[in-house]
Amino acid sequence: MSDAIRYEISPPLSDEALNALFAVAWENHAPCDFQARLRHSLLYVGAFSEGRLVGFVNVAWDGGIHAFLLDTTVHPNFQRHRIGTNLVQTAIVAARKRGIEWLHVDYEAHLEGFYQRCGFHSTLAGLLNLKED
Repeated sequence: MSDAIRYEISPPLSDEALNALFAVAWENHAPCDFQARLRHSLLYVGAFSEGRLVGFVNVAWDGGIHAFLLDTTVHPNFQRHRIGTNLVQTAIVAARKRGIEWLHVDYEAHLEGFYQRCGFHSTLAGLLNLKED
């Protein structure tokens, strides 16, 4: 299946297409304005099957040498076909070409194996939930 998938770096993407993908891939997704997020991205990668968006990953950055992998998403009907891995690898290559030296990613414990296979190493990090009282 991944042979029929086309990967594009920072293609034009509508909020409608992104919200449709996220609605089927993420439990409790609420429609949002993705354009505001994408304006702050170094780049993002879309995966397409027959012109339909079936995968996405965003690379936000600090304006320097650090970037952050966010929102790795694959449509459930297309999962387990290396599309997520190909999205991340495409993002890594593109970020490197743009001078990024450090690519960070946060993930839940069940995704550790996936990100390790993509080349990421576990590190110590801190996290503060600013929504908590």
